[in-house]
Amino acid sequence: MNYNDFEMLQMHTDALYVHENRQRLLSINEPDPEHPAPRFFLGRSLAGNIWRLRYDLPDDLNAELVRLAESEPVVDDLREPPYHQLAYMELLAAHAPISETYSGPAYYLPKIEMPTRAVVITQANKEVLQPNFPWLFSNLEALSPAAAVVEAGVAVTACSSVRLTPLAAEAGLFTEEKFRGRGYGVDATYSWAEAVRASGRLPLYGTWWANLASQAVAAKLGAVLYGTDFNIT
Repeated sequence: MNYNDFEMLQMHTDALYVHENRQRLLSINEPDPEHPAPRFFLGRSLAGNIWRLRYDLPDDLNAELVRLAESEPVVDDLREPPYHQLAYMELLAAHAPISETYSGPAYYLPKIEMPTRAVVITQANKEVLQPNFPWLFSNLEALSPAAAVVEAGVAVTACSSVRLTPLAAEAGLFTEEKFRGRGYGVDATYSWAEAVRASGRLPLYGTWWANLASQAVAAKLGAVLYGTDFNIT
């Protein structure tokens, strides 16, 4: 099935966070989240914007942030910062100190043909994960599909479905430091994306603007930019 940019942005937002019935954010959508959901999330695409606010914001602050988000223009260059970025930050800083801001591109991975050194990880071969990726070994069922590059019987690069819905999966890619620079990330992400498509989901890949290595992986996989994230915690 083909989706437009705004539909993919909606799928991306649903994959990133657990929502309450008023579409406010409860938590990040991971088996064992280490961080709370951001207080403010803005997703932008060339076809429209999406915003979400955390469930515990005061009603007056929520209303003012929504008012600004509703007037956020749809831009032609997704690298541009949000028009109201300073205002969002000032409002949230007055509520509580800002602990983190994040901004980065959101891609989908189209189907391409390429050789790969990676294998799909299942219950039958998951032992290769235990030395370097014990968290994935322990949570494989929740984080599948997953794929890895294996050397000497041990996974050295792993790509898993860190955030998952019935429609989409978000890639989480990790490579042991001494194995970086060998193209293993491309291989693992490619095999992961193939497994995600086989499950009937859309493979999505997000990163942040400063992570050029991650963006290089996306480029080698023919990743297509459909949106960008901006959030404040």
